[in-house]
Amino acid sequence: MAMRNTLLATAALALSLPLAAQDGPAPSPGEIVAQAAAGEWVAIPAEQLLVMTLAPDVEGNARQVTIQLMPPPFSQGWIDNIRLFARSGWYDGISVNRVQDNYVVQWGDPNYDNPEATGETKPLPEGLKVVGEAEYSVSSDNLPAMVFEWQPWDDLVRVAQSCNAFRAISLTGCNDELQRDQFAWANHLNGWPIANNGNSAWPTHCYGMVGVGRNLSPDTGSGAELYTVIGHAPRHLDRNIALVGRVIEGMEHLSSLPRGKGALGFYGPDEVHKRTPILTVRVASDLPSAEQPRFEYLSTEGETFARYAEARANRRDPFFNVPAGGADICNIPVPVRRVAE
Repeated sequence: MAMRNTLLATAALALSLPLAAQDGPAPSPGEIVAQAAAGEWVAIPAEQLLVMTLAPDVEGNARQVTIQLMPPPFSQGWIDNIRLFARSGWYDGISVNRVQDNYVVQWGDPNYDNPEATGETKPLPEGLKVVGEAEYSVSSDNLPAMVFEWQPWDDLVRVAQSCNAFRAISLTGCNDELQRDQFAWANHLNGWPIANNGNSAWPTHCYGMVGVGRNLSPDTGSGAELYTVIGHAPRHLDRNIALVGRVIEGMEHLSSLPRGKGALGFYGPDEVHKRTPILTVRVASDLPSAEQPRFEYLSTEGETFARYAEARANRRDPFFNVPAGGADICNIPVPVRRVAE
């Protein structure tokens, strides 16, 4: 299948749009997002939210982390398992067992695959799916063909009406090479950072993304062990481990945990006290309506996101002297906001 006949069109990486004619300082990315119309925000279904409650910190403060699970077509076998783990109560009473600086925080059963494990591992719930390695990515044929329409915000910016298969917007139309980073072509699809090689597409390991821990191939993990990225984006993990979601609130409760001194940041036998207990994990739709958190993300197919992405790639607000001329997909995080209940 030829790349030019597949997948998403045009994205926000490696943009080279000129400085817009304007009065006063250029708006920051945050200011652009703040101007988004209400209709550009997309509600996240409660079925796609996990609420993870950690034990209180040393000062007695409550700690809660909200994870957004990926929608179809990505990683759905693992996500079905994760909902099963949560709904069976299996996650209740597990702990954070690994904190590797500039890499990941990982949680799961402390008696599974840990150097100081002395007890019995928790029996896994019945009905878990075994997901194959082929599911790390999806065929481009299974993704919608999209036209990424940029609306001009000044007369100098021309709009690329149609650019096939991850080509980038430029003043002369579409250019295959501009959109490629060192790993793949990249874009945002339905609010998620997605990479593509013309034949298949996959989620990318950006800060805050949540993945499934596993052993050596052909094991792909069940969802019993999960991790989140707390450092520089480890894109070399893409297509090697299943990504299932992202932390959208409470990341500070994970990224600030004490680092493990053992191999790969696991807590060693003398660091049991560093483990953070996880009290409960619930699918938000299972909570009473009044307790369900409500979040929205900024549509990645709208005009405001296009402006925001360009501003992230070329910062022109007063602090910056030189626009960078481009940005890695992970440096254009999708804005997410909590909705007042």
